[in-house]
Amino acid sequence: MKNFEYYTPTKVFFGKDEEKRVGEILASYGAKNVFILYGGGSAVRSGLLARVEQSLTDAGLEHVSFGGVHPNPLLSHTYQAMDAAKAANIDFILAVGGGSVIDEAKAIGMGLCYDGDVWDIYMRKAVPQRTIPVGSILTIAAAGSETSWASVITNEKGWLKLGYQNDIIRPVFAIMNPELLYTLPPYQMACGNTDMIMHVLERFFSPDAEDDLTDGLAASLIRNVMKNAAIVKTDKTNYKANFEIMWAGSLAHNGLFEGGNGKGDWGTHHIEMEISAIFDVAHGAGLAAVWPSWARYVLPKHPARFATLARLLFDITESDDTQAALEGISRMEAFFQSIDMPISLTELGVQPTEEQYWEMARKCTKGDTKKEGAFGQLTAEDIYKIYKMAE
Repeated sequence: MKNFEYYTPTKVFFGKDEEKRVGEILASYGAKNVFILYGGGSAVRSGLLARVEQSLTDAGLEHVSFGGVHPNPLLSHTYQAMDAAKAANIDFILAVGGGSVIDEAKAIGMGLCYDGDVWDIYMRKAVPQRTIPVGSILTIAAAGSETSWASVITNEKGWLKLGYQNDIIRPVFAIMNPELLYTLPPYQMACGNTDMIMHVLERFFSPDAEDDLTDGLAASLIRNVMKNAAIVKTDKTNYKANFEIMWAGSLAHNGLFEGGNGKGDWGTHHIEMEISAIFDVAHGAGLAAVWPSWARYVLPKHPARFATLARLLFDITESDDTQAALEGISRMEAFFQSIDMPISLTELGVQPTEEQYWEMARKCTKGDTKKEGAFGQLTAEDIYKIYKMAE
């Protein structure tokens, strides 16, 4: 079993109306001048942004609000936000939104404390030594960025979508009120549920997995999300179901499911990131479209691991590992379909050219100089074939 570190410094304020305390919470962290970052118009239309601004004013905090974060956060907007934050001389960043807003907030925090180009950090040319602290009010349960060490940004020059991980960018607090999920469109909620399931599956598929406790926890969380995803599809304001989903999203990506199994594969995420970088699709939907093909392609290398998932998650009793694994993949596919997620690139609305398939495959493998995924160990040709399988 692998040695591991587990570190979760983010303080979570969870439950009804917790966002009303944001001014008080920020003041307790010593904030004086807060940069409020948000996405599109939903935070404005719902009145959430106004409530947040009033709470900060009541707490005696200076603040400036800056919107327009893209669902796949863009480097160009990150630069604009950094300029605005620097001009306002802010000392704290409050992300009001989902994973994209929080990811960009982390980039801004690093960029404001680095003399060079923040993209250097994502390119692994520099390591940040400090950052402006980030807190969040979560409005979309999906990415788990509110408690994670990761940030993903897309550079429009070359359409490179890169992630960066460092414990210093974990948010210092996360405010999580399940009621804030009530206004999400069903498609967005389904994308979020898919993303959190995939965060667990990426870690489940580790080449050294033998941690029974972590495996059992993983299956339990996935089953929980599947159950509650079905509930909110028809009952958007079911508080208990939204409570379970919001909490699951954080647990899925805070390191809990690594344990003795190691860091996991992450091939599906990276294969999808190339799709959403070029075609700007919702990340969760892209994962659903790609994962079944990845799973069937990689299955012959490790049938026993796929069979373990099938038996834990779906109580499949088939004794043959390959047959059990195939049944498990089919059932996961059926779940994605049940919440209106695509299971192919065609259903996703994406039709890459041959040139684009190879471009994505080569980007994913750094020009075919590294194999993608610790579990799958995929070359550019392998990834090309997975894309074609997923058509």
